[in-house]
Amino acid sequence: MTIIAMPTNHKLKRKIMRFKKKFRQPVGNLDIYPIHDLDYSSNQASCSFVLRGNDPQLEMTLPHGKFKAGWYVFEMKLRTNTSHGVAKVYLLGDEGFCEDRAFPIVFSSGVRCKRVVYLEHQFDWLRFDPLENGDYLTVEELSLSRVSKSYARSFMASKISAFVPKYLGKPKAEVIASISRRHSTKEQAMQGIYREYNGVFVGQAQSISAEEDHYTNWINTAEAASSVSVRDQEKLSKEFPAQPKISIIVPVYNTDPALLRRCLDSVITQTYKNWELCVADDCSTSQETIDVLREYAAKENRIRLVMRKANGHICQASNSGLAVATGDYIGLLDHDDELAQGALFHMVSEMNERPEVKLFYSDEDKIDVTGRRQEPNFKPDWNQDLLLSQNYICHFTVMDAQLVKSVGGFRDGFEGSQDHDLLLRVTSSLSDDEIAHIPRILYHWRITENSTAMQSSAKTYTTDAGVNAVKDLLASKGVDATVVEGKLPNTYRVHYALPDAEPLVSIIIPTRDQYAILKRCIDSILEKTTYINYEILIVDNQTSCQTTLAYFAELSEFENVRVLNYDHEFNYSKINNYAVSQAKGELVALVNNDVEVISPDWLTEMASHAHRSGVGCVGAKLYYSNNLIQHAGVILGLGGVAGHSHKMRGRNDFGYVRRLLVTQNLSAVTAACLIVRKSVYEEVGGLNENDLKVAFNDVDFCLKVKSAGYRNVWTPYAELYHHESLSRGAEDTPEKIARFNAEVAYMKETWRELLENDPAYNPNLTKDREDFSIAA
Repeated sequence: MTIIAMPTNHKLKRKIMRFKKKFRQPVGNLDIYPIHDLDYSSNQASCSFVLRGNDPQLEMTLPHGKFKAGWYVFEMKLRTNTSHGVAKVYLLGDEGFCEDRAFPIVFSSGVRCKRVVYLEHQFDWLRFDPLENGDYLTVEELSLSRVSKSYARSFMASKISAFVPKYLGKPKAEVIASISRRHSTKEQAMQGIYREYNGVFVGQAQSISAEEDHYTNWINTAEAASSVSVRDQEKLSKEFPAQPKISIIVPVYNTDPALLRRCLDSVITQTYKNWELCVADDCSTSQETIDVLREYAAKENRIRLVMRKANGHICQASNSGLAVATGDYIGLLDHDDELAQGALFHMVSEMNERPEVKLFYSDEDKIDVTGRRQEPNFKPDWNQDLLLSQNYICHFTVMDAQLVKSVGGFRDGFEGSQDHDLLLRVTSSLSDDEIAHIPRILYHWRITENSTAMQSSAKTYTTDAGVNAVKDLLASKGVDATVVEGKLPNTYRVHYALPDAEPLVSIIIPTRDQYAILKRCIDSILEKTTYINYEILIVDNQTSCQTTLAYFAELSEFENVRVLNYDHEFNYSKINNYAVSQAKGELVALVNNDVEVISPDWLTEMASHAHRSGVGCVGAKLYYSNNLIQHAGVILGLGGVAGHSHKMRGRNDFGYVRRLLVTQNLSAVTAACLIVRKSVYEEVGGLNENDLKVAFNDVDFCLKVKSAGYRNVWTPYAELYHHESLSRGAEDTPEKIARFNAEVAYMKETWRELLENDPAYNPNLTKDREDFSIAA
């Protein structure tokens, strides 16, 4: 760690301060100045920097005055070439800057974040280290605002309640009181709260560092163990029964010569040799770029070079490459990216195994200008609704050449999302069996200052092009829907139209006693739901509480509420099957009595999906009372049978590759809030009353629906609280444990293949945790 000391010579000090003032940039209420391992990018006024080392530092000052002692909220928004990182604010001490006077802040690129900072005395300036790894940085927002002690205390207590296990979900006042009891004075209590609060950020920073180390370890172990040696690849390649030619399309424009060479070399060194490189230069003005292209074309006869006479942008350039392609398959490669060693070998190996497939795609990661690999994207198998939400397929993709040409190749007007547009049109003509995912990293996406690998906002026009691509596809298929930008750039939300006469939805809520819990659920539905055509069926499973019984009588006065009596022992499957038989709705919603509505359009959103042709079960995004995620879909195989996706992540967390914020297909969703057509429910025989009376009946039901040919959908746009485990006791008796173990055994026996390999997940991700981390 570099220590910066101010000079003692006052004349020199004034000269340095005048120099800094000339180059200092205002951001928010602060002035910043690069002091180590940072150079201004081409536009100094944008507060964009290029990193020149691994210890970038900025000086922060106030335009007028000094930082006085007290409590502050530090707020920032950084745009970097990594999806997340750790920034630190350093306070100057007697020994300079050191880690015990540093305050870490975990951030996501392009997302505003804040934290409390305490200054014990006055400071002339503070040091800000914006990130530990990366190449580029833009400081979009930065401020340090004085706040009262009470505000800081409340702010910190909220964070502690959300992230510290022993305080999880507790009210702020209880957190403050609990910590304060361990201290004799108010000031000591405040510092105790501050230490607990700082511990959250330290833990998060360590987690980020461990994640990066984990991928490096995965490369050196799991990837290495599953790799095939170059010699074996060359030998096996010659033995493939089918030897298809792969035409790789590379549009080029003013590419950095060094990166262009690495791109071209990554193809030339492939162990499978039946390929051609169709390189289309889009009238580059860089002579260096042109010289590299001509040099490579002269020495490699498999390179088909097209020198365009006019700049037509990426779609026209790609089509120029496509026009000279003579291969059986088309592969797409960006001009500064790299194919992984053995990429074509693994593609052709899969082609020989599955000759019916027309489109293959692989996993990918990102690579910086130094060659460091990071941010792996381990993708699910074919996922139709996820592709409508974002281009999750991306790289490396190889498609049947005749199919690509038959849909018209790349289309003008979709620049920025041209690959997504092409994939949407190609996949729309294919069956599920004609699309294959290879769960290997076969592509390295280059991180450069203006690439979409660096930041989704680097090319702001891409989102508009993507919206139009999804909209155009749905219109061509006669789907009545509107498409808008999603929660993040380059993500999309599809609003599917419902019939003018809304289908009746029967909301089924089993319950026993628990008046307060049930009332909160019912009140939230009646008061917040904007969907009009629904009925509520409350299934009374032997309620004895007089208050609850009186509430039933009160509810029966509502025209759209019915109370059904189920006077038998608890069997969740039987209860719901009975209620469905009594339901009048075209759609049925299975809802727990400990659920509480957040988004008023939850039922509209879920019903619009459930009413779609080909869709089976539809699930919602559920939170614990403290706004941490309880359910974002079910992942098969977690913990042996199934677990909840992204459990305990924050409400505004992006999730793994943004999957917490986009609609997608999942193998299963929880019946705490699930909607399905009644006809589909009855077609698969409803919930399993005999083998799954309590646990896993919803997962089993979803898998029966999936096996019947329907797609299950999870949407982040239907949000509800799930105050889990409030309505039923724990599995803590010998009888309950035996029953649970039998249900686990049934699931493993019945759905073994799916539990071992969930198509909505990835075999390179862990089954030990619910956080989408890399498998050990």
